[in-house]
Amino acid sequence: MRVVSLLAGATEMVCALSAGETLVGRSHECDNPSWVRSLPSCSQPAFDISVSSAEIDAEVRRRLHAGEPLYHLDMELIRSLQPDLVLTQSHCDVCAVTPADLERGGCALAARQLSLSAATIEEIFRGIAQVAEALGVPERAPAVIDRERQRLESVRQRTARLRRPTAVLLEWTDPFFVMGNWGPELVEIANGEPLLGHPGEFSTAFPAERLREADPEYLIVAPCGLNLERAVREQSVLERHPWWRDLRAVRRGNLVFADGNLYFNRSGMTIAQSAEILAEILHPENRENRDAASFRGRAWSASAEKPLPK
Repeated sequence: MRVVSLLAGATEMVCALSAGETLVGRSHECDNPSWVRSLPSCSQPAFDISVSSAEIDAEVRRRLHAGEPLYHLDMELIRSLQPDLVLTQSHCDVCAVTPADLERGGCALAARQLSLSAATIEEIFRGIAQVAEALGVPERAPAVIDRERQRLESVRQRTARLRRPTAVLLEWTDPFFVMGNWGPELVEIANGEPLLGHPGEFSTAFPAERLREADPEYLIVAPCGLNLERAVREQSVLERHPWWRDLRAVRRGNLVFADGNLYFNRSGMTIAQSAEILAEILHPENRENRDAASFRGRAWSASAEKPLPK
């Protein structure tokens, strides 16, 4: 079996299923586990993503309206890798390579294509089973899924008796996007009350004034596709709002930036870790959270902090 994975979460699933040796190619976003970075990269963004969040949003909207690609695929490389299976996603036209991108690239492959779609934690688990089936190892999926369920349940039990603070998860800052899909589920597992976002629904743009009205106790900024260092840079964007410093989360020092790319926005094997991160953020008073290996500085940081060097 030879697999080209064009979805970071799917790459994680292949490895979690003890089938990493089947991977022969990856997307530019596949980075976990770290060894997959040594695989040939078969995709790249179709435009400069080092610009501001507002410019990225405008270019994405322009390209979607014009029917232009968001990603360039190296079709010659993919064909040369002779894959038996190509993994993509069909949940979001923006976040990662889709079957339409392969079709647009004229990818005439004999390989089977599996496109995953997930809006909830259960659908992510279903994706693990689908990948296992496609790899010919369906018997491996239950143990992998059960391990993740147990890890999530451990977070739920550890935080169940603690006070339930309100929280907003931002998936983009300019314009504001509230995190939907599995994001609100993760907040609830960590015994927080998610505001604005709804489980299983797409992440959506909303007027900035709605955040001011919601005034959450915690505000977690985890932009889609951006790592922690890049997310921290969004603070200057947020501070342009004249009412920003009046927000309860900002006044209390509960403004947090997080690695959305590796954790909160990825439909793969970091879901349980994302819940653990939320428990650490929302319940700093809990000794069990303090005694656990901290994600602070690696996966998240408070507004005044700098990420730890890698």
